[in-house]
Amino acid sequence: MAFPETPLGLRGELMLGGSWVDITKDIYTREPIRIAHGTANEGAQPDPASCAFLLNNAGGKYSPKNVMGPNYGRLLRNAPLRITVPAEESWLRLDGGHASTPHSAALATPGDLDLRAEITPDDWVVYRRVWPIIARWEGAAVGYRLSVLLDGRLELAWSSTGTSAGLRAAVSTAPVDGRGGRLCVRAVLDVDNGASGCTVTFYAGPTTAGPWTTIGAPVVSAGTTSVANPSTPLVLGTMLGLPYPGIALAGRVHRAEVRAGINGTLVAAPDFTGLPDGAAGVTDSAGRAWTLTGAAAISRREALFTGEVPGWPARWTGAGHDAYVPVQAAGILRRLNQGRRPLESTLRRRIPGAPGLLAYWPMEDAEGSTQLYSPTPGVRPIRVSGVAMAADDSLPGSAPLPTLDAVATLTATVPAASAAGWHVEMVYHLPTLPAVLTEIVRVNIAGSSARSAHVFASTTGIRIEARNADGDVLAFFTFTTPAAIADFAGVWNRLAVYVADDAGQTRLTAAWRDITTGGRWRASTLYSGAMGTAAAVVGNWGGATQGLALGHLGVFSVPGTPDSVGAAPGVTIYDGADGGYARESAVDRVRRLAVEEPLLRLSARDGDISTPSEQMGPQGRTEVLALLGEIVDTDAGILAETMDRLGLVYRDRATLYNQEPTLTLDYAAGQVAPPLEPADDDADRPNDVTVTRAGGSSGRVVIEEGPNSALPPEEGGIGAYEEAVTLSLGSDEQARPIAGWRAHLGTWDEARYPTVRVELHRRPELIPDALRLRVGDLVRITNPPVYTGPGPLDLIVRRIEHEPRPRAWVLTLGVVPAGPYRVGVVGGDPAHGRVDTSGTTLTGVASTTDTLIRVATPTGGWTQDLTDLPFDVQAGGEVMTVTDIVGVRGDRFDRSVTGGWGTATSGQTWTTTGGSTADYSVQGG
Repeated sequence: MAFPETPLGLRGELMLGGSWVDITKDIYTREPIRIAHGTANEGAQPDPASCAFLLNNAGGKYSPKNVMGPNYGRLLRNAPLRITVPAEESWLRLDGGHASTPHSAALATPGDLDLRAEITPDDWVVYRRVWPIIARWEGAAVGYRLSVLLDGRLELAWSSTGTSAGLRAAVSTAPVDGRGGRLCVRAVLDVDNGASGCTVTFYAGPTTAGPWTTIGAPVVSAGTTSVANPSTPLVLGTMLGLPYPGIALAGRVHRAEVRAGINGTLVAAPDFTGLPDGAAGVTDSAGRAWTLTGAAAISRREALFTGEVPGWPARWTGAGHDAYVPVQAAGILRRLNQGRRPLESTLRRRIPGAPGLLAYWPMEDAEGSTQLYSPTPGVRPIRVSGVAMAADDSLPGSAPLPTLDAVATLTATVPAASAAGWHVEMVYHLPTLPAVLTEIVRVNIAGSSARSAHVFASTTGIRIEARNADGDVLAFFTFTTPAAIADFAGVWNRLAVYVADDAGQTRLTAAWRDITTGGRWRASTLYSGAMGTAAAVVGNWGGATQGLALGHLGVFSVPGTPDSVGAAPGVTIYDGADGGYARESAVDRVRRLAVEEPLLRLSARDGDISTPSEQMGPQGRTEVLALLGEIVDTDAGILAETMDRLGLVYRDRATLYNQEPTLTLDYAAGQVAPPLEPADDDADRPNDVTVTRAGGSSGRVVIEEGPNSALPPEEGGIGAYEEAVTLSLGSDEQARPIAGWRAHLGTWDEARYPTVRVELHRRPELIPDALRLRVGDLVRITNPPVYTGPGPLDLIVRRIEHEPRPRAWVLTLGVVPAGPYRVGVVGGDPAHGRVDTSGTTLTGVASTTDTLIRVATPTGGWTQDLTDLPFDVQAGGEVMTVTDIVGVRGDRFDRSVTGGWGTATSGQTWTTTGGSTADYSVQGG
């Protein structure tokens, strides 16, 4: 029996010949569709997302080799597949496209400006990229633009003249808090604040109607202003006329508004939430027609699975009456797990494609090579002699580099460049400084009175010289600061030699930067003449430089600036990459890899932009999945496949803290299908944890109190359960706190409920929230049965399984306790910023209906400030709400009855539920 039209509205689609084809009626119903996301056990690494079903193959419709079949030539390996169901509302999906409405006089906002956009981006921050949300900006025609910057802050830029000459901008003083995903951001420009200036205020809210919370402080600028009305469309998701691709919003747009005046007249108000699936556009309430461009599409279907079909294995009965294909589709992890080449070094991946790059030689050639190749098109290999290839592997951002013998030479020829100005850069490690002045590197110059630039070093100073065609010195400078001289040798440095125009003369600079510490030094000199272009980089070395390691020689056409090092692209392009991006946060590493490996379709969710995730050690030269595994292991977040596109998402650990439930299930109302069975075992119970930084020190934490502690059973524990792991860490100081977190998870005293089942066909009211559920979200079970212990049960989802049938739909969740992720927050958080008074116990029996509770508080004292009340506490497993506290130390509590599960007895410990330092981790904020 094939899949009929059903009340559930489930649809299966295949990408055949570049178009989505509906295959729903060819799906057999004798077996359910089985869809799974997340990890099958409690391990850190996810399993590939999967989707299995039987496809009716009558007549060989889905046989790739059937030349008579309707799909011949279109059934390719890894054909895209998606399984969807109807959604509550529609949205505009942007993934490289945009929506726009044409220019007209009605778009004018002559006074104050009020912009609002309700969006769900794939990621609120994109590595090294700014992305516009809403803009009237095309080439030289400048109106306004609301964008998200590299650090998650909002920027409103506008012009009073319609050109860049009248451009002004304001940036929010705080980043967007995008932890909830969907958010409306708002920017309001008061063109005349009454104090001879203008003010921009940024807001966030759940919808375009608010309510609003300010993002940082208002940004006040001197001078009143106005907003131009250029001849350019109003665009959602990008800016028109960009000279480079990829700067665009990726994700969902729900609504947007442009108002003339603060809370003023609607100029444009596209609302994409009430449209049919596949609509071509929308006419908004202001009468403006919006059209879609590129990959923009309006969808009203929520995906349960998006993946690929790796093969089409035809099967049939002996008589041939029943032919079918058992489809085993999978997410992107299936292909990635089959093996990919190790990634090249971070420098080798970072430098090619840099602005102004003329030539680049990684110098990572293998032992036995006789030349140094260049990946830059049209650039010849370097001729070398007297070097030991692949002899030094100590630079984190590089594969092994060559070192110099007692006599060595190098000549790197640079293609001719027409632009004036140049910049040469390389990494090097000089073991010791020469006793006498010794040339380190020379740059030959064309088109200038200076025909060469020289960098010399000795124990007395670092010298930069410009020489003419006869070899005469035109200008020089010797840098003699002792700290700068000492830093030139004995460490990995980055050496930059560049020119800059300085009031009609040329300033020649040599700058070196300690790769480990970031310390910068420079020496420069000034000479009369043009900047010219770099023609070659030359080295002639003797015994004083023996053992010098060098590599990643890059030549750029863009000059520097006369008074700073770091302005030219050669300097900034190496930043971080030379050290393997050591000490970058886990989320930043995910976002950088997403840009470098676009096929991953990788995004990230921050728990708190102002509180970075764990720092990582140097990025190694390994497969990308291994690198992602290092991130998950270090930061203890969750990596999962996305449901609505072929890709991955990383949730850092802080996104798991203190969540509100995405799905709430009332057990007493029958919203949880049986069985709900706790597991009480010793799986994943480490209580003695040692964490070692790869290449560094270790930290150890042993839990010596509590029922899951390392104490022997006869003393109240479970005995020692040891765990020792080596992680990629940015510093040794991280080892012990991470060991403490792992031990905290391992010894948390709460029953595990491995699976939770929900029959969505019987409880359709749960479907909207169930469709919003993602791996890492929180599920709350209220009114659980008495034999499970106290409620509610808060659970973190690690696996999501759907089994839809024609008239049935079962959701099975693999979960872990959420208790360890209820953390205290330093910084005045109203719900999670309280710390209980240690050692407080009940002094008598308390029933489930008592409203007066007496306690003993041996140390400290409970707050009696009415502004701190009410708050929740827990005693004997029951959560109660405290409404009043009296007594010297707060020894009598009035409480409202919130529903208990039994009777608390004398001597039971009393703790707050929002962040005890004894029972909860503390998150800085």
